[in-house]
Amino acid sequence: MGDEIRISEMGAIVQEEWRRTSEIRNNVLIDECVIMPNHLHGILFLREWDDVGAHCTVPLPDAPQTEQFGKSTVNSIPTIIKLFKSTVTKQINELRGTPAKPVWQRNYFERVIRDDEELNRIREYILYNPLKWADNSPREIFLHLLQQHIQNRNPISRGKDNPEHWK
Repeated sequence: MGDEIRISEMGAIVQEEWRRTSEIRNNVLIDECVIMPNHLHGILFLREWDDVGAHCTVPLPDAPQTEQFGKSTVNSIPTIIKLFKSTVTKQINELRGTPAKPVWQRNYFERVIRDDEELNRIREYILYNPLKWADNSPREIFLHLLQQHIQNRNPISRGKDNPEHWK
């Protein structure tokens, strides 16, 4: 491996499914993200769509607007995360030969980002999160990881995922 940091097979599954999230769901934009040894940090932008895929600014009157216990709301953050975790868990368990073994913690942290200043603070937090692991590992490895991350910065959010294309 030398001085190159490589993502594990399980990390590659997480990375690919996170990338596919915006391909599968036209209302989702993937922004800054980083895959850590035991967790993922990522920003999602959601755009509202009606049943025929047209952009709408006002929710449809009959469409469910909030998650209800035991009932998924299509393209909501809880449903997106649930399906992401489910498919990653299935693939990782197939790779490990460990059917039905938990992969993820039960919940996740969700926050509505209110303005550009907060968005940039959270992007910076995500970008520099690998340095926090330096306490338990050689600092040079994580500086190199950070350098690679900056150089290859979020290839997921390029192209059709650019929020400028949504205006």
